Amino acid sequence: MADKMISTEPATGNEIWRGKVGNVDEAIERAQAAKAGWANESPARRMEFMRRFANQVLKHAEPFAELIARETGKPLWEARTEVDAVKNKVEISISAYLERTGQKKLDSALQGTAGLRHKPHGVMAVLGPYNFPAHLPNGHIVPALIAGNTVVFKPSEKTPAVGEFLTKLFHEAEIPEDVIQCVHGGANVGKALVGHPDINGLLFTGSAQAGIAINKKLATDPGKIVALEMGGNNPIVLLDTPKLEDAATTIIQSAFTTAGQRCTAARRLIVLDEMYHEIVPVLVGLTKRLIVDEPFADPQPFMGTVIDNVAADQLVESREALLENGGQDVLAMKRLKDDLPFLSPGIIDTTKIKDRPDVELFGPLLQIIRVKDYDAAIAEANNTRYGLSASLIGGKPEDFERFWTEIRAGIVNWNRPTNGASSAAPFGGIGLSGNHRPAAYYAADYCAYPVASTEVDQPRATIGVGLAEPSKQTRKTKDKHT
Repeated sequence: MADKMISTEPATGNEIWRGKVGNVDEAIERAQAAKAGWANESPARRMEFMRRFANQVLKHAEPFAELIARETGKPLWEARTEVDAVKNKVEISISAYLERTGQKKLDSALQGTAGLRHKPHGVMAVLGPYNFPAHLPNGHIVPALIAGNTVVFKPSEKTPAVGEFLTKLFHEAEIPEDVIQCVHGGANVGKALVGHPDINGLLFTGSAQAGIAINKKLATDPGKIVALEMGGNNPIVLLDTPKLEDAATTIIQSAFTTAGQRCTAARRLIVLDEMYHEIVPVLVGLTKRLIVDEPFADPQPFMGTVIDNVAADQLVESREALLENGGQDVLAMKRLKDDLPFLSPGIIDTTKIKDRPDVELFGPLLQIIRVKDYDAAIAEANNTRYGLSASLIGGKPEDFERFWTEIRAGIVNWNRPTNGASSAAPFGGIGLSGNHRPAAYYAADYCAYPVASTEVDQPRATIGVGLAEPSKQTRKTKDKHT
């Protein structure tokens, strides 16, 4: 395995970062050595450190955003929102920890005190993705540190510079370097972290394929906490609505923000036959107006690049496969530059494809599926092994009530995009989208475990039933001591 790594800007191809592959064994050994000291810090003290970290993020907000934009290819305006999310995660995580892992005591004069407290797991490995290389791993790291865990963080090999910058901000907040470490590397380093006997938990955000492999690897080790935050083949269902411009805007925000590289991005637009010819011209007209450009362009683009040329090629190949199997272009997705991963947003009608592939096409390619009625729309929306996010556009309150009840997803919205979930709510899905360990506000649940106790300051105990009378010898010994 090569010991050097290089990261380049998707929008220019220029080198942005160069570094070394990390040593997993050494990092975990250091984290293990540091975990007792960090766990013994009071929660209030650990929260104070996190607030110092938030101040460092604020202090370095603009260079942080510029680095995210350069290394991911996303527009600067969007990178700035990611930095804001990193900072805001601190107070949200503090509130979540106090609410969901607080202490409780019940006093009884005869039975003593019944208590509930929480303990950290120990060393947590965090594997981050490239689409939100600061916000998403930070969503695991901050709750884990507040709970008293130490963290070994492996950023995506496609965004190592952002991962390293994020880690340095923790260190600038005077959090000990062994408490939060950044280990660079590709799949081999990730596998080494997952399989290491001395980690106590694995917190992952990424593809379903990688998440399934992690789940299999750790299935025989129930002592390790595993939280898997994976992708989705997310549906938007469109019912009757007079607000076609608003509907089209919501669809575009869902499908094409971050160049479609969000786990909550809409992949499938399910439309009633009667609405198809009304929405398509509006949707296509608005999509054609979206600006695709480099992160610092003026005016600011709606979309930047996808992460690299490999991803762009795979998306082009996926579109071609859909066309070969009966799909029809509504708006063709195109490579805008042969040597750089700029893609125009595309829309393809896949209604006539008999067996539509249930995959997450991680980019700006939206499929339209026409159905005859609401029953068929709900059935089609649920026609996936994933279950992360779903939205209903249009309809009446009773339509949404049915949608909420029958849709299999962890995030179910009405007249709102499939993406843009609040960090003040739980974030996760079912099926191939997660393993019932939702992140965001509920991350506190998997970063500490509950410990119940009953406590009395002096031992007091009697055996009230089933005890024989003491023997004569026992009575004599007792009388002698008396």
